[in-house]
Amino acid sequence: MKQTYIENLEEWQEGFRFSVPIRVRFSETDMFGHLNNTVTFAYFEQARIDYLKHIGLMNDWLDPDGDCIPVVADLQCDYVKQVFFDETVDVHVKAGSIGRSSVDIHYMGKNEKGDIVFTGRGAMVQISKKTGSGVPWSEHEKEQFCEKTRN
Repeated sequence: MKQTYIENLEEWQEGFRFSVPIRVRFSETDMFGHLNNTVTFAYFEQARIDYLKHIGLMNDWLDPDGDCIPVVADLQCDYVKQVFFDETVDVHVKAGSIGRSSVDIHYMGKNEKGDIVFTGRGAMVQISKKTGSGVPWSEHEKEQFCEKTRN
């Protein structure tokens, strides 16, 4: 693999502490039974939301009176192996790096054999609901990303 966001594959894999199992549905496959290439982005979304709930950030964003929301600024997926109908893929999620108001989220999909089937990354930005501008992470929010990544 030659993804620019992965310097050392072994170290990168070891950094994941959270994952979500997802079973491939028939409707998510193409006429050859392969997972459709667009579906991984929906898997990333589900895993990202579960991860953000796990580290305690979703409650603030879901509060109707809250000031901030997260938005995805970019997203990429690199396909490594084929995935087929009825397989279970564990989609792993972690914070790769934390910026002023953004976080680079990394993803890794592994099949039931433990093989990497896809990897990905995407920037998520915390913005103001009123202005649409980036809102810096608080020290507490940065700690939530880092603390849950270490556990």
